[in-house]
Amino acid sequence: MPKVEKIGQVFECKICGNVVEIKTVGGGELICCGQPMVLVNQKAK
Repeated sequence: MPKVEKIGQVFECKICGNVVEIKTVGGGELICCGQPMVLVNQKAK
């Protein structure tokens, strides 16, 4: 399961389609609709 590690990571919920871009790294894992969100893109920052 992908963890929040870098600014610019983009996560998507495969159930509802919500998309999140990381602006501040706090660690941990993103959960949406009861499932872990999927890392879909990583911008270089």
